[in-house]
Amino acid sequence: MAPLRGAKRRKKAAAEKKAAMAAAAAGQGAPGGDWWDGFCMRMAGTLSSAEDAHRFESLFKMPRKTFNYVCSLVKDDMMVRASSYTFIDGTVLSLEDRVAVALRRLNSGGSLVTVGTSVGVNHSTVSLITWRFVEAVEARAGHHLRWPDSDEMAMIKSKFEKIHGLPNCCGVVDTTHIIMCLSSAEPNCKVWLDHEKNYSMVLQAVIDPDMRFTDIVTGWPGSMKESSILHSSGLFRLCENGARLNGSKLTVSDGSEVGEYVIGDAGYPLLPWLFTPYQENDLSELKVEFNKRHSAARTVALKALARFKDTWKFLQGEMWRPDKHKLPRIIHVCCLLHNIVIDMEEDAAMDDAHISDDHDANYRQQVCQLSDEKAVRMRDKLSEHLNSS
Repeated sequence: MAPLRGAKRRKKAAAEKKAAMAAAAAGQGAPGGDWWDGFCMRMAGTLSSAEDAHRFESLFKMPRKTFNYVCSLVKDDMMVRASSYTFIDGTVLSLEDRVAVALRRLNSGGSLVTVGTSVGVNHSTVSLITWRFVEAVEARAGHHLRWPDSDEMAMIKSKFEKIHGLPNCCGVVDTTHIIMCLSSAEPNCKVWLDHEKNYSMVLQAVIDPDMRFTDIVTGWPGSMKESSILHSSGLFRLCENGARLNGSKLTVSDGSEVGEYVIGDAGYPLLPWLFTPYQENDLSELKVEFNKRHSAARTVALKALARFKDTWKFLQGEMWRPDKHKLPRIIHVCCLLHNIVIDMEEDAAMDDAHISDDHDANYRQQVCQLSDEKAVRMRDKLSEHLNSS
């Protein structure tokens, strides 16, 4: 029987791809032997178009210089056993190869098999490399996620006032659910069942006006309310004890003072250091204006969390029966990487126009009625001040 139409062409293409893979393995991707050229050749059979192969950020969700910085951070830990990880053809993975594999696992949401097949390594190698990468970032990048010092906080407060009209505001606190695929037969699975009937783990974060995380806590089950997670967090303890949000006070129009504060949605209690929106009906003009500015400032957190989950698709519920002891550490590392990308692009304008603000799709707004009497007075004083200034 005569060969099928196109069979020769496909055979030739396959041979060319095999030759390109061999060249990549030998570090002969292009003049200069750039690692990226070789990696592109390995990915040539899985990228959606030739254009994608030359768009570094489409694969790794970060510019090349940021990728190089991440490699420099984790080099010592990732290369402890330099020859322990190889491609299927036996070629040893370079540092860049290892970081690339781990980033693809975290940002593509693909399975171990899918990621491994796309770059030519066994799925077990993807798993081992990813966890080694998580441990390395956790150990080496902690300085990228910390509470701001006094000078940094002054800049944060200035931005919130200039952009959103909220003076002395130090951040936005919010939570998001990391969906998990658990079996209903698993012991204690019900504790992870949230109010929308999904199995989830909660991430609480404080976010600055540049969408950077300044404080996080995770690991709590989805069944817990926002207010309960707040009360269980180190943020609550430190703020209640005066160890945080203890900087300069704002003198308002009547001469009284309002301390530093963060803002949160209606799911949080109203506290002297955490201002929530007015919830009653028939609000006065003062309160309407406060809610308007409060809502505008809160979009920073909504966009940051939406961007975070869209970038690190591993956290979108694709993993099967995740290790609940490892997942908080993976979430933490993704938060560190989120901040690293922002820190490395500090002088560049953040293009957030296309970012959704729906990071918890189909989740209803939680409501907390708890309020501190002192906080009620302080919020009223701030509302009056906003309308008189």
